[in-house]
Formats: sequence, structure tokens, C-alpha cells
Amino acid sequence: MEVKTKTTEKSELPVEEKLRALFRLQKVNSEIDKIRTLRGELPLEVQDLEDEIAGLQTRVEKYHEEVKGLESAVGTKKNEILEAQSLIDKYKEQQNNVRNNREYESISKEIEYQTLEIELCEKRIKEYIGQIKDKNTIIEESKKTLEERINDLNDKKSELDEIIKDTEKEEELLLNKRKDYESIIEERLLTAYKKIRKNARNGLAVVTVERDACGGCFNKIPPQRQLDIRSRKKIIVCEYCGRILVDIDLSTEDDDGKKS
Repeated sequence: MEVKTKTTEKSELPVEEKLRALFRLQKVNSEIDKIRTLRGELPLEVQDLEDEIAGLQTRVEKYHEEVKGLESAVGTKKNEILEAQSLIDKYKEQQNNVRNNREYESISKEIEYQTLEIELCEKRIKEYIGQIKDKNTIIEESKKTLEERINDLNDKKSELDEIIKDTEKEEELLLNKRKDYESIIEERLLTAYKKIRKNARNGLAVVTVERDACGGCFNKIPPQRQLDIRSRKKIIVCEYCGRILVDIDLSTEDDDGKKS
């Protein structure tokens, strides 16, 4: 006895049933698209603001670390000044006990060297303090911008949450319907449908023939081709836009396949 898989069962569905499932799937997807259109650019705006906030927070943290490093460097230079001053004091005492000019000049050079070291340290300290001031200014500006962006994000999130709350039940029902329709369509056909839908400007992969024309691109369809579409014996796509074509009567059927 041959065991039939789900894939086999799907592929054995009559073409008319496949077309009906595809058309219903398209209707559901279009309704979901409408709901998500209500949200407009809000999800993207929320994401952009979250990314910007994360960037600003990283920037502030980075500058805080740099300020700490500069403050540490200032402390190091101050210690070096104290050490140099201590050596100068020591050398000056030694000068009082030198035995000849050679020793005096040697000590004088050491004092001069340490004096230059102090001047260099003081110069570096001024540079570091200037950099600390600049970075603290950037930190304050970044914090101000960060606060503004957080307020913007909270406003956008509230607006988005309100829209989602108003539509979430309807969307959930539609998503369940979409799952049901997708479950009865064979994988190859479902993949083709999704590809067409992705490439279609308005998200329509399945369209009806209206006034002898494709409901997607509005190009005329030859009479014989229209007869083939109405017969529902095979899946036919528009030769101009590639959308799957169904007859107008299919759009008037209810979920039980009866005319509404």
C-alpha cells in the first residue's frame, strides 16, 4: 500500500482548489499589508531612533573613558612635577657642598634639566586640561541630544503601540488564516507566489481578469487565454507582469467556494 505524504496530497489538489487557495491567500496578505501600512514609517523610525540612541550612548561612554584617561595623565604629570621639584631641591642643597666648579656645573645642568621637565609637564597638563574641556563639552551636547532622542523614541513608541493595539487582534486572525492557506499550498507553488509578490510593486501576486485585462498591469488578455483562465484547468500567469491570473468569479466566492 502506497503511503501519501503531505507534499503529495498538496500536489494532488485540483488546479481549481490551488487557484482558490492562492487567491484567498492573496486577499489575506493584502489585508495584512493594509494594517501594516497604517503604521507607516513608524517601525523604521523607532528602529532608527534606537540605533541613534545606542550610538550616542556608546559615544558618551567613549568620551567619559577618554576624560578619565586624560585626568589620570594630568595626575601622572603632577606627580612628575613633584618628583622633579624634589630633585631640584636636593640638587640645590648639594650645590652648597660642592668642592669645585665642575661639580657645580654638573649639578646646575641637572637642575636645568629638571626645570625643563617641569615646564614640559606643565605644558602637557595644559593640553590635557584643554582636551578634557573639549570632550566634556561634547559629552554635554551628546547627553542633550540623547535626551531629545529618548523623548522622540518614547513618543514614537507610544504612537506605534497604540496603532498595534487597535489592530493586533485583527492581524492575529489574519496571520492564522494565512498560515492555514499556506499549509494547503504545495511548497513549489507557494515559493513562486512569494517571489512574485515580493517583486510586485503593490504586493499583488494573484489578480483577477477585469474588463479583459490583467488586474495587476492592466494589459489586455487575448480571448482564448481568458477562456483558459475561466476553465481553471491550469495555472496561468500574465505574460507582461508575471502575476497569477484568476477569473473574476473566483473573487465573489465565500470561504466554502459558494457565490456570495
